[in-house]
Amino acid sequence: MLVLGKIAEILNAFTLARSSMTLREIQQRTGLPASTVQRLVTNMVAHGFLDRAGDKIRIGVRMAYWAGAAAKDLDVLEVVNPVLKDLRDQTGETACFFRAEGTQRVCVAVAETHHALRREMSVGKIAPIPVGSSGRVLLAWNPELAERVLQEELPQLTDSTITDRDELRRLLKQTRAEGYAITVGERIDGASGLAAPVFDSAGDLVGALMIQGPTLRMPAEKCVEWVDTLVEHAEQITRAIGGRYPS
Repeated sequence: MLVLGKIAEILNAFTLARSSMTLREIQQRTGLPASTVQRLVTNMVAHGFLDRAGDKIRIGVRMAYWAGAAAKDLDVLEVVNPVLKDLRDQTGETACFFRAEGTQRVCVAVAETHHALRREMSVGKIAPIPVGSSGRVLLAWNPELAERVLQEELPQLTDSTITDRDELRRLLKQTRAEGYAITVGERIDGASGLAAPVFDSAGDLVGALMIQGPTLRMPAEKCVEWVDTLVEHAEQITRAIGGRYPS
C-alpha cells in the first residue's frame, strides 16, 4: 500500500500544463527521496505507466488505453456538475459548461450564483458561437468550425462585440496559445466571462468550462485572478474523463 501511495504521488505530480518532467523535477514535486523516485520511475516506465524520452518523463501512452476503457460508459455531465458547483462556490459566480451545436453554443450544465444580481443562464440556453469567452474557446480548438463561422457575417450584440474577422482570428490564436479566454461586455453590456477547454482521451474538444457574471463583480482584473482556478477545474474534468491536451 505504501508503494502504491508513492506511485500515486508521482502520477499526481503531472498535470496538463506540466506534462513532462525530469527525475529531479519529479523528486521536487513529490518530496520523495531521489533514490525512491529513480527506482519507481524505472519500474513504471517498464510497465507502461510512464514513458521516457531522453531525460524527460511523461504519463505513458498506455494509460490512455486504460482511461478510454474507464470512460467508455461515463456520462461526462456526471463529472461536470459537481465541478461546476465547486467552481461556483469558490468564485461566488455562475459556472456553466458549453458545447458547440452547429454555429451556435449551448449551455448543457450550470451551477447558478447565489447572488441576487446575476446574468440569467439555464440549461439549453443558446448563444452565437463567435461571441463571448466560451464561444472563443469552442472555436479556438475547432479550426474547421472557426473557418465556417468566419465565412458568415459576425453578429454585433454590443459595442464591444468583435466583428472584424482578422481580429477574431488573432484572438482565437491567442486563446489557443494561452489556454483560456476572457471577454468583457461582448455579448451583453455589463457582463464578463472567462472560459477554458475540456478534452477527451483522443485530445478532441468536449466543451468549454466558463465562469460568468456582472462586470460590476467581475472586472477584467478579477477575471485574470480567477484564470488559474478556472483552468484547474477544467483540467480536473479532463483528467476525470481520461482526457488529454491535443498534441
